[in-house]
Amino acid sequence: MDQASGLKRIFASMIHGPAAEAAPGHQASGLLGAATTAPAPRRHCRAIAVAGGKGGVGKSTVAVNLGMALSIAGHEVMLLDADMGLANIDVLLGLTPSRHIGHLLDGECTLEELLLPAPHGLQIIPAGSGARRLAQLDNGEHAAIIRAFDELARPPEYLLVDTAAGLSDNVTMFAAAADEVILVVCDEPASLTDAYGLTKVLSRDFGVRRIRMVANMVRNEGDARQLHHKLSRVSDRFLDVVIDFSGWVPHDERLRQAIKRQSAVVDLWPSSHSALAFKQMAGAVDTWTEPDRGGLDRIAFFGSRTTPADGVPR
Repeated sequence: MDQASGLKRIFASMIHGPAAEAAPGHQASGLLGAATTAPAPRRHCRAIAVAGGKGGVGKSTVAVNLGMALSIAGHEVMLLDADMGLANIDVLLGLTPSRHIGHLLDGECTLEELLLPAPHGLQIIPAGSGARRLAQLDNGEHAAIIRAFDELARPPEYLLVDTAAGLSDNVTMFAAAADEVILVVCDEPASLTDAYGLTKVLSRDFGVRRIRMVANMVRNEGDARQLHHKLSRVSDRFLDVVIDFSGWVPHDERLRQAIKRQSAVVDLWPSSHSALAFKQMAGAVDTWTEPDRGGLDRIAFFGSRTTPADGVPR
């Protein structure tokens, strides 16, 4: 099935029902055709959203280096830049995309055609920077992007989703659609406050029951675990959510230099302190238990089109 035609059908059904057509002049009106056959079950892909609440905590840097560390370890990984109006994943890796998510919504390309190759086989799905239109997508359009991944002929093993800062629908819908949420926190009061705010929204409004916290730009593991204790102590008291400690990234001059050189530190200086931290984090991710999608009542990446390795549909 053509990716663009499937996206039009999905988008139209969310607005008016399964039989509806996209309205002329609508953002997704360039998509043509409709789905006619159901594809065969696909293998399971784990979708991991990387969020932070507050801007400037290093969320995108974590997403890039974790994604590349998983790729270096031999996994098939896609990285979706879900900061639709202020995308920067391509900048962090020195890439120059010719198309972005907006072209997918307009039916000008398929999701496969949008993929941008990065070192070690990592594949980037770019958003647009300075594109006001993309920054103002509505929930139906966010959902259409999420459901577009159902059409991939070969899902990756991992899909990382680099969300925007803040608590907008752009952030919460993409985070809630993932199997796992990594919450990046640094040792600042505003970072902890905003991290708690995002956790609260995901827990109360979307039913997310587990968050995996990563402490970034800290001096040592003791400081990282102290940050985790501060956040989990409050969430344990007021929210029905578990916050797992899932790693830490130290202050590292090599990481700063890699950012300036538009490269991932795991690629440029693989033996640096920060690169080793990302590799350890990637190793831990690979041991996470399969998420339980039973009873999931929200839209999810690969929610209707995946089959786990054991062959039992979730």
